[in-house]
Amino acid sequence: MSGRTVVCLLAGGSATRMGSSENKVYLELGGEPMLAWSLRAFERSPLVDEVVLVVRDTDRARAAAIAGDLGLTKLRAIVDGGDTRHESEQAGLEAIADDIRSGAVTLVAIHDAARPFVRQALLERILVAAADVGGAVPAMPVDSEFLLRVEVDGSSELVDAATLRGMQTPQAFRAQELLDAYRAATLVGFHGVDTAESVERFSDLTVATVDGDADNTKVTFVEDMIVAEKRARSWSEEPGA
Repeated sequence: MSGRTVVCLLAGGSATRMGSSENKVYLELGGEPMLAWSLRAFERSPLVDEVVLVVRDTDRARAAAIAGDLGLTKLRAIVDGGDTRHESEQAGLEAIADDIRSGAVTLVAIHDAARPFVRQALLERILVAAADVGGAVPAMPVDSEFLLRVEVDGSSELVDAATLRGMQTPQAFRAQELLDAYRAATLVGFHGVDTAESVERFSDLTVATVDGDADNTKVTFVEDMIVAEKRARSWSEEPGA
């Protein structure tokens, strides 16, 4: 597929579940802000042409300073996100909408900056599959034998965890269909839990599931930060990192 590949990196969250008033992507990990890890991973990838960084308006200067310190060449824009994940994702897409419509950008990946450990091998799996079939998401087996699904009426049903997968990011899709899906979702007020849900409901794209990475975990709680700090110390020695 000809055209550029752009990553929309979402960094507009918070750290309320970590008990911090600071946006967690600016917390130090291995001696530098967590955000720097994702930015560097995409800068290194030969499959990524540009990055659009989506931030809170109050963090714009801080994000720009981190990007400047890294000497990035692929950072195309820093844009303000919205109050929801959907709004932030669409803000990133609208920043490159003209190039999507013209065909200059043909593939877009969405990634959470709170997943700082993106291996090049994982990124390649996702982008190659998305270019081939239309979309791709990384997923991991659920670490449990059975789960209990509880309905709003109180009824419940056991679910075999072997049939389920835990979703990760980056999630990549053909750009025009992705932009169209988000605009259609916005028109009816639908905000998906992740990119794939909006694509599933508002496009005809085929979406492949590729193997995720056990280290590509999201930092949400204090204990996640402790694990991430340990991982950061040896990450440069990891094959394929």
